[in-house]
Amino acid sequence: MPTALSSTDEPTPYAAPGRVAAARRAVGDVAILFQFRRHAVRRRHLARVLSLVFCAITLGAAAVPALCPGAGESVGTHAFDIRLLLPSAWAGILVLNMASAIASGGGRELISREEAAPYPVSPTTDHLGALVLAPLNIAWMVQAWILLGSVSYSMPGNRVVGSEILTLLWLVFSTSAAQVVAWAVEAVRRGAHGIAITRTLLVCLGAGAGAIQVSGNATHLLDQVPTRWFIVGAIDGWTWRWAASVAVLAVATVVAVALGAVPTHLAARRLPRDEARMETDQHAPRPMPRSVLGILIRTDRASVWRSVPMRRGVLVLAVGPGLVALAGDLKWSQMTILPGLVASGGALLFGVNAWCLDGRGALWRENLPAPATALFDARMLVLGEFLAVASLITVVVGGLRAGLPTSYQLAALLCTILVVTVQVVGGALRWSLAHPYPVNLRSARATPAPPAAMVGYSARLATSTTFTSLLFSGCAHVPDWRLPVIVALPCLLWSGLRLAGTRQRWQDPVTRARVVATVAA
Repeated sequence: MPTALSSTDEPTPYAAPGRVAAARRAVGDVAILFQFRRHAVRRRHLARVLSLVFCAITLGAAAVPALCPGAGESVGTHAFDIRLLLPSAWAGILVLNMASAIASGGGRELISREEAAPYPVSPTTDHLGALVLAPLNIAWMVQAWILLGSVSYSMPGNRVVGSEILTLLWLVFSTSAAQVVAWAVEAVRRGAHGIAITRTLLVCLGAGAGAIQVSGNATHLLDQVPTRWFIVGAIDGWTWRWAASVAVLAVATVVAVALGAVPTHLAARRLPRDEARMETDQHAPRPMPRSVLGILIRTDRASVWRSVPMRRGVLVLAVGPGLVALAGDLKWSQMTILPGLVASGGALLFGVNAWCLDGRGALWRENLPAPATALFDARMLVLGEFLAVASLITVVVGGLRAGLPTSYQLAALLCTILVVTVQVVGGALRWSLAHPYPVNLRSARATPAPPAAMVGYSARLATSTTFTSLLFSGCAHVPDWRLPVIVALPCLLWSGLRLAGTRQRWQDPVTRARVVATVAA
């Protein structure tokens, strides 16, 4: 009879593997899971193309700005001004990574809880997998490219290579350190009174940041950030200071990666309180809507606004850019860029695979005595409502210090919100119909599509909405409120026609059956 330990046996102190062996096993498991996810990609050739494009853009961002006129010049130039802001930019990267990881409950999942349940996937493997997936995010990529380009442009020519090495190390360290903070917050959130504690901490941090901004000490505080030490090491060039900076960042990264396993194990032993409360909460019945569309809208609205990842995501998307605009004292004409950013991020929460919200319930919904167009219209209206509310919150928060807008600025801003909302809703539903994925969005760490697909979706959304926002930003400088309205009409007509075409394709029973069978799998 075999005497080996089974998966349900309690390991004895003598049988328990050492920490080094456990860490080695976790690294091997991450490689296996990553290969599993890679082989599950439907269009592998597209993934290879995206990888090559990512590498090309990264190399271009690190090298091309150094060749531009004015790069690396000294006092009184744009390059010198950017160099002075680099310590604050490095600190901002760390803060943004922390906010993103905290909002997702510790980072993205390499494998979902339901898929990993039958397998001995350790919390350390989960932690390392989240680190691997962190760069597969268009927000992370864009801020990394901007930082690499800023360093390349601002540093003298003989300091660029060393400075870029330090910048890459800082990106890796900030991602690893943010993961530690995120897992620690998630462990606290899952503990006794954890939700109240985390919300109190967030309120205190927001109040503290507001007090610093109002008191006028923000600039003085940013001048004292510890990242100045690394920037000075980059400016010194190939000296002992640069070598010390590299060594410090490398050691700190290894420590952060190892340290992240501690709160990850602590969080894994605790129940996700937010998700459990949402799934077991009771809601008093309300009067029945008079129309079938009203019933479907209420059902979809409840499934979205009562979902933990949606509520966390919309909070970060709506309040975060608004606070940045508030701290930067943006004018109304400059805030037209924000609705496109928020709408793109909101669609990435669930809109790019909108029918996955139903899951197995899609089979039940298809049996309802309701026309197919009613199902499509309800999902379209709820998604548009979700994006519009998030954009309005961002604009309201960002405009607290901007004063009263003029008529043409207000018209440009409202037209921007309307156009990007219709534009993003149309694109999201079109992709949801063409490329559905079976995803369970109960977890705060889940994404509506595989990482490679999410990168493609986010890049396309960011490109289109940024172009639209810049178009209306130009209209906001023309003192005539009719101009943005005239510009918005053809944009709405084009997006509306494409949305109507997607609605028409949804009525095809074969197409609808393919989507339902996929999301219900």
